[in-house]
This record gives sequence, C-alpha cells and structure tokens, in this order.
Amino acid sequence: MKYAFFPGCVLESAAKEDYMATVAVAKKLGIELEELDGWTCCGASHVQDIAPEITLATNARNIALAEEKGLNLLTVCNTCTLMLREAKNELDNNEKEKEEVNKKLAQIGKQYRGTTDITHFLWVLIRDYGLDKLKEKVVKPLTGLRVAEYYGCHILRPQTEMGFEDYQMPTSLADLISAIGATPIDFSRKLDCCGFHAVYPAHDSVMQMTGSINKDAATEGADCVVTPCPLCQMQLDMFQKEAKEVVGGGKDMPILHMSQLVGLALGITPEEMGMPKRHLTDTAAVTKFVG
Repeated sequence: MKYAFFPGCVLESAAKEDYMATVAVAKKLGIELEELDGWTCCGASHVQDIAPEITLATNARNIALAEEKGLNLLTVCNTCTLMLREAKNELDNNEKEKEEVNKKLAQIGKQYRGTTDITHFLWVLIRDYGLDKLKEKVVKPLTGLRVAEYYGCHILRPQTEMGFEDYQMPTSLADLISAIGATPIDFSRKLDCCGFHAVYPAHDSVMQMTGSINKDAATEGADCVVTPCPLCQMQLDMFQKEAKEVVGGGKDMPILHMSQLVGLALGITPEEMGMPKRHLTDTAAVTKFVG
C-alpha cells in the first residue's frame, strides 16, 4: 500500500509533531508514503479569494506530481484535502479550465491528467487499510480514555467535494477511536468551526468559538480532543488559555491529531510523536493510559 504524500505547510513547521506521528504510524502499519518532491502550499483556503487561477494551477501542479508517480495523493490536513479535491473536481468537470491550466503547466514541463485520487489519512485507515486490520496491530489499547471526536469543517463540507460520509452525521472518527480501544465522546460541537482561518480578522469571535469547543468537550466528560486536522489542532491548543478566559473557564484539554492517538495505541512512544514537548497544553492526561 503506497501513496504520494503531501504534508502541507503546517506539518513542515508549526505542527511537526503531526508529521512525526503520521510517518511513524504509516511505517508501523506498512503503509509506504513517498513525499512529493517540490510540492507547494495548497493556498489554505485564502489565496483563491484573491487569485483563484493561481490556486487552481498550483494545485493542478501538486496533483500532477503525484500523477507522475502513478500514485494517489494522501494528506493529513482537512484544508489541504479540500483545496486539492476542489481543484481536481473543477479540472475534471471543466475541459476549458483544464486546457488553460495545462498551458501554464506546460511551461514547466508538467501536465494535469486527472488520474490521481485525493485522500486523507483518516479515510485511508478506514477504507483502504481497514479497521479490523488496524485492531490487530494495537498493542496498547487505550481502554478508559474518553476522546471527544472533533471533525471541524473542511473534511466534511462541502459534501459535493468531500463525500466520504454524511457531513451531518459523520462516524469515521468515532469508528477509529473505538478501533484502538478508547471511548468516543459524541460531543455537541464536533462539527463546529474552530476559527483558525479567521483568527486575525475576527479574533474576539474566534476566541469564543475555540473556547466553547474545548469547554463543551470537558463538560461532556472528555479526557482529550482528537481531530484529523493540524490546523484545528493548533487552534484549539495554541489559543486554549486565552479562549478559556473568554468563555469562563474549563479544564485544560489536551488536543491531539488523530495520527498521534493511533500511534499511542500502536506502541509508538509519545516522544516519537512530539508529546509533550510540542504541545502547549499538557498531554499527560492522555499518555498516562499507555504507561
């Protein structure tokens, strides 16, 4: 099982712990990740507001790099997944756009063909690898750990672009959490926006959003929050202290990327996945479950 790996910007910088965890988990499961050489930022749902043609061409190039390898493209970021899938959908359904983009790509010796699928590591673990097979690899079941399943926006919506599951009633995270022995907490804000993309223009409102997610997870009995998105993870962890003051308290809530949680169950040490060093909120409430 092999994929072209598109880490995206944040895994190369602020969320290196997620890169570490993803690579370690893939290796443990025998999933080969071949990182794309020369990948570029997906645009992070911002560039297209100013220059949609640049965003489209950039992501066509990223996809073309995977096509050259004959591999499907895997990400571990909700926003990267959305941006790449949006580009693919537009190019595959608009021949004129595809021709225009390929004229640009021809200048650098590239061509978009539409032969590569865009997938997320969460989907790969469930659909391609399989949860029954994953269960067999668990050496440290996270029995007793109560995990708030937080999806965020971009891995579910819009349904026309993503389409892995019902965007109003998703189950993928709960299924994954259960497979590694932990208890999923279906808390009320699991589909809310974390506010990452609006933190600077609408800081006060975003702190309310961020704080409410963490506070509600704590209120509903979670020991931690787990998300498939490094941007959501950063937002809920990085701004937790400030957001807690805005919403009036709540306990410290460890925020993990799904790769980290799976890694713990597979016997990968916390240190190999950047815990606790690369987290602002202490992760001891989680790591104690693996000794």
